Amino acid sequence: MRIPTHIGIIPDGNRRWADSKGMSKEEGYRKGLKPGLELFKLCKEVGIKELTYYGFTMDNTKRPSIQTIAFTKACIDAVKMLSMEDASLLVMGNTNSLMFPKELIPYTQRRSFGKGTTKVNFLVNYGWQWDLSKASVSPSKKKNNWTSELYSSDISRIDLIIRWGGRRRLSGFLPVQSVYSDFYVIDEYWPDFTSQHFFEALAWYNKQDITLGG
Repeated sequence: MRIPTHIGIIPDGNRRWADSKGMSKEEGYRKGLKPGLELFKLCKEVGIKELTYYGFTMDNTKRPSIQTIAFTKACIDAVKMLSMEDASLLVMGNTNSLMFPKELIPYTQRRSFGKGTTKVNFLVNYGWQWDLSKASVSPSKKKNNWTSELYSSDISRIDLIIRWGGRRRLSGFLPVQSVYSDFYVIDEYWPDFTSQHFFEALAWYNKQDITLGG
């Protein structure tokens, strides 16, 4: 089986999951913590070298404050959980905004934990327009480095993006790195994650014709 080098994860459906269980919407976010750690361990097991989680976007912070507080805490807890694993960890997002959690500032420079065998990126207070805006501020002279003019320059091209929750859109997820990504959608909500979802996505990817435009 051909294994993708880099997988992007859009863990959507937390609020809808909570609503379906008769819970308040903000309660759904903490239910995504266990699936996130389980998925990391599966990626490490099969030999995936890089993994990027979509935490929350700058647009997400327009939601009611009770939800903003909840998903921010969930992201902080998720990063701390990953720091207990064998991971080379980077948190990427707009740190100039008050919405960026100060607890995650130490992780905005890549740090290795344990053996650091798996490269993990976590997008927090991320915005695609913010990411691309660096090009107009400090254009790069490195013409052969296609990500050099991005804030997310340390994140490589994504082979496969998996989105839970049934939505068929990228929602601004790393637009440059995802330009040739294959896109797999799972209808179940993120808190209902199972390992079967992951292995079915890998099996689907294995059947795709990967040409990168060639």
